[in-house]
Amino acid sequence: MGFLDAILGRKKPVRPDLDRLFSLPSAAITLEAAAGFKPTGVGSVCFAGVEGGAFNRLQDEVRGLLGEAEFTRDSYGYTWVVSRHEPEQSGELAALVNDLHAVNTFLQDGGFGPQLLCSLITFRDEEQRSLALVYLYKRGTFYPFAPSPGEKRDNALELQMRSTLGEDLPMEDDLSRWFPVWGAPGM
Repeated sequence: MGFLDAILGRKKPVRPDLDRLFSLPSAAITLEAAAGFKPTGVGSVCFAGVEGGAFNRLQDEVRGLLGEAEFTRDSYGYTWVVSRHEPEQSGELAALVNDLHAVNTFLQDGGFGPQLLCSLITFRDEEQRSLALVYLYKRGTFYPFAPSPGEKRDNALELQMRSTLGEDLPMEDDLSRWFPVWGAPGM
């Protein structure tokens, strides 16, 4: 960071720390114990458009990396790489996190880092409420996303989960960066 950046109050951007994804299994234990949310076994990585031959190669290589991986596009044009594991089996959440880490690392190392947006793992409680823990790639932080029917958000639940998980995950302090991920796989 230069002298002019300091005077103008600009901050050096946070470098992504993909190893923070490995804190999700312990956060999931806290989430289940404190609020009854259990993992659904679905996790995904979202990135901005990659087209043509590069996208076809990317799909082939990610499928080679993970075995089974699903690629979907949402209504906003973003691509999601989806990994699914059995939520009830021991160690499957860790395997899901490993998949997300591998895809993020592969995309980053392949020059697609600027297109990476977020990764998430979905949870549900006994009332079938959905919750996602979203990792912001460019910020290196997490936030909870709790959709309600009619494309609304359960803000109270999101804030409660931020407090619950604050010691397990580096939470995003800037609430304006808690963008909704409508239509994310598994939600």
